[in-house]
Amino acid sequence: MFKRDLDFLYEVGSMRHLQRGWKQHAGLNVANVLEHTMRVMLLALMIARKEGVKDEEKIIKMALIHDLAETRCSDLSYVQKVYVKADEQKAATDLFNDTTLSDLEKVYLHEYEKRECIEAKIVKDADNLEFDIELKELEQMGSLLPEKWYSSRKFVRDEKLYTETARQIWDEIQNSNPDAWHLETNKWRLIPEAGK
Repeated sequence: MFKRDLDFLYEVGSMRHLQRGWKQHAGLNVANVLEHTMRVMLLALMIARKEGVKDEEKIIKMALIHDLAETRCSDLSYVQKVYVKADEQKAATDLFNDTTLSDLEKVYLHEYEKRECIEAKIVKDADNLEFDIELKELEQMGSLLPEKWYSSRKFVRDEKLYTETARQIWDEIQNSNPDAWHLETNKWRLIPEAGK
């Protein structure tokens, strides 16, 4: 009775082993597809709230499944996509087929791919921005790639992002400090008696 659902869950779990396509070009340890998806969901929620979009359930569902087809056709990089066309629609249909969650593919994934509704545009913005957040983290570790990719990412900011909120977040990412969260939130600063 639950065989297809369990198969689906095991397949989704395999995303922790699925590297993102741009790892080939970065040559560095980058987030896997499952880690990427988690941050995309939270980022999409943030954008939605700033944009005044109320259907958070739709945002979460779209973000959660936006890359699931990659379990079957991989995450192709921007270079690979010049030469290879993955049938992500078939992969998603086959992945979700006969599962309890098949409606997610039929409704939300199709809407996401069309990019006609504001929720789909927000999730795509989050998908793009998550890459820029990771580039900032790589820069913090001394990588020169973020500087090399700046002009192409600026093009994405100016020409590909749908929402004003996403463009503002992109701008703030450029001057952000990936270490601020732990440098400012530690026992030495927050617990006066620490170390005495």
